[in-house]
Amino acid sequence: MTATVIDGKAFAAKVRGLVGEHVAMLKADHGITPGLAVVLVGDDPASQVYVKSKGKMTVEVGMKSVEHRMDADVSEADLLAMVQMLNDDPTIHGILVQLPLPDHLNSDLVINSINPAKDVDGFHISNVGLLGTGQKAMVPCTPLGSLMMLRDQLGSLSGLNAVVIGRSNIVGKPMAQLLLGDSCTVTIAHSRTKDLADVVRRADIVVAAVGRAQMVPGDWIKPGATVIDVGINRIDKPEGGTRLVGDVDYDSCAAVAGAITPVPGGVGPMTIACLLANTVTACCRANNLAEPEGLTA
Repeated sequence: MTATVIDGKAFAAKVRGLVGEHVAMLKADHGITPGLAVVLVGDDPASQVYVKSKGKMTVEVGMKSVEHRMDADVSEADLLAMVQMLNDDPTIHGILVQLPLPDHLNSDLVINSINPAKDVDGFHISNVGLLGTGQKAMVPCTPLGSLMMLRDQLGSLSGLNAVVIGRSNIVGKPMAQLLLGDSCTVTIAHSRTKDLADVVRRADIVVAAVGRAQMVPGDWIKPGATVIDVGINRIDKPEGGTRLVGDVDYDSCAAVAGAITPVPGGVGPMTIACLLANTVTACCRANNLAEPEGLTA
């Protein structure tokens, strides 16, 4: 058996298409243009590439894109003032402060200064609490994208055994909450889990989000299970240079799984697509309009 490869690029393009249609409808029917503001502090090369890509795709779906660049030595007061300005701007529906921030800035303080309704990353403590209690929240983009792909692949997730490997606030914990919301039986596994292999072998759904290259081998995977690989790790190639791999050993897992996301080209493209989806959702909520179907948790 060879697993179905879940094409994240194609799925993300579909999500962006739905976002674009909804943006066009908001403009035509209500005269509203959803706006996304990104704040970039310092000159981290990876962050710069990511922010550029976000801006390009925001414009492509017809949304307003605003970018604020601040020096690496910016004071916390000035950064908080920038966030407050965006909180007060009615044309901005989504605010994203690109992480990581320089060491002298308190990331939690900055994130929690964002209006929760505009927190399209879903990191604000209020959104974490709303998600945890099953209420309407802004949902972190990577878990939301993973959930969309699981629903597309499997239909109803009700009653399935799901194991999330990794307990980060950005992926592991919110992923578990979303799976619970879809009536899965959820186990959060991590570095201290006893007999991790045995725990994973019982899962119909495996979400690997631990940040260790190729940690999950194929013999941990239940035949026919669906594997969502959130990991992005760079490893050396024997002939020199590096390549990207996930947290699962792709070849051995693909030989056993029913469906699997590749790295690259799996979950990654969904993250920005879901950021755009969250911005449209935030815009609709701000204007008491119906939320776009298929783009929320």
